[in-house]
Amino acid sequence: MTAVRVMGSETEYGIHAPTAPGTNATWLSSQVVHAYAQLTAERAAGGTETRWDYTDEDPLADARGWTVPRRSAHPSQLTDQPAELTAAQIALEGGEMDADSVLDGGDGTTALMMNMVLGNGARLYVDHAHPEYSSPEVTNPLDAVRWDAAGDAVALAAVRQIARNTDLPPVNLYKNNTDNKAVSYGSHENYLMPRQVPFGHIVTGLTPFFVTRQLLCGAGRVGIGQDGAAAGFQLSQRADFFEAEVGLETTIRRPIINTRDEPHATADRYRRLHVIIGDANLSQVSNYLKFGTTAIVLDMIEHGTVPRPEIADPVASLRAVSHDTSLTGLVRLTDGRRVTALDIQEMYLEAARRHTDYTGASDPQSGDGHTAAVLDRWEQVLTQLATEPAQAAGQVEWVAKQFLLEQYRDRDGLAWDDPRLGLIDLQWSDVRPEKGLYHRLLSHGRMERLVSDDDVQRASVEPPEDTRAYFRGQCIQHYGRSIVGASWDSVIFELPGQRRLQRVPTREPLRGTRALTGALFDRHADAAGFLAELLE
Repeated sequence: MTAVRVMGSETEYGIHAPTAPGTNATWLSSQVVHAYAQLTAERAAGGTETRWDYTDEDPLADARGWTVPRRSAHPSQLTDQPAELTAAQIALEGGEMDADSVLDGGDGTTALMMNMVLGNGARLYVDHAHPEYSSPEVTNPLDAVRWDAAGDAVALAAVRQIARNTDLPPVNLYKNNTDNKAVSYGSHENYLMPRQVPFGHIVTGLTPFFVTRQLLCGAGRVGIGQDGAAAGFQLSQRADFFEAEVGLETTIRRPIINTRDEPHATADRYRRLHVIIGDANLSQVSNYLKFGTTAIVLDMIEHGTVPRPEIADPVASLRAVSHDTSLTGLVRLTDGRRVTALDIQEMYLEAARRHTDYTGASDPQSGDGHTAAVLDRWEQVLTQLATEPAQAAGQVEWVAKQFLLEQYRDRDGLAWDDPRLGLIDLQWSDVRPEKGLYHRLLSHGRMERLVSDDDVQRASVEPPEDTRAYFRGQCIQHYGRSIVGASWDSVIFELPGQRRLQRVPTREPLRGTRALTGALFDRHADAAGFLAELLE
């Protein structure tokens, strides 16, 4: 049993320009990416950003054994091509882009600098009219929290940079999942799995877990329904937007289990499980449990020890669990039993206890240093939620948000449909520490920390050392001006005087680590020498 595996996150940030509410969101999001590119260029003479390489993207491959024809795909599924704005749209927005950030797209289009790879190994780009940060690959849930939070630091730095530019409207970014106007934007997770695990086993093992996991990692939301029009508070930002049990889509007919088969690794060995059902978490403990418990459940699926409490109607149950803040509602199973969401989570926890030789002592020096800690935290939070949910307010995000909102309701006599509560919900997720309510609670010690602010800042500029992200990030930091593109699968060099580009493949996620390549970077100040030794 282990919580250790290659994993990572993707976060689309909500974006708003208060002084220019009609601004095109794609153009505005491009300014976020461009602003951060300016900062990285200022930080290092070698250049610490490069454009994304789309060569290995294959978003229409389905894990069930087929590929969707491009002519049949919804435009939002075509993530293997760069976003574009026409020159007319840019002019309409009053945008001024410098030569380095505008590329001729042909046919009257202008492709903006909207997709870059960062020196910490992450990706920052525009996706579906939102700025998105995709974290570098890590190997454990604590690092997943650290490099996910690094994305918030990147987003904040871009907001600060834009604020210095008097030619642009100020921009606010929010780590949330809906505008409460029937639009949802994603917070995705990725987990590497062995290719040989049958996908059907993944579906049956994960569906009940995902339906109920929001108890641990829901971010909380004011409003019921996709447009939030019905009064109330619910556990999850995303639950009301899911309409299918299994499917390839991510923005329409959203499924509980996503079937995109785009491994970004050696395809015959690995599957990348693309999880779209999670909320964007600010709470470090909720984020930790999201990654840690999911990794453990995947380990049980791989070993055939996962419980299978089959839910009769997973989509309806997903929403019902989210709407039930009392945690007493019953979920109907196909065998006729009716159980609570807490009961289902307990089934998974008990199975995990049986699956491991865990002794009950959370010793960071024993085992892998992560699994026992995740199991302990999982059990602790479930016990709190079952007995006195308020005890979990410093850990579980939806509980913390509900507690804060109830204080406002009690003080001002506010009903759940009062628009002021919606504004408080939005302010919770503001990435600016002086504005965001979560960050204020964190600074006052009312939300538990697992990683320090200094750790997060370092992670925003430095890659993890134990995956290929180290190689990618170090290449960009050391030799950025000699790199013309990069992706999860490769780094592409262009050396002076050479007529051909040099692609360095990085298909094995656990190679390219500091232990394997750190000395190589230390030995070479220029890309030519580095490549010569690397490829000899």
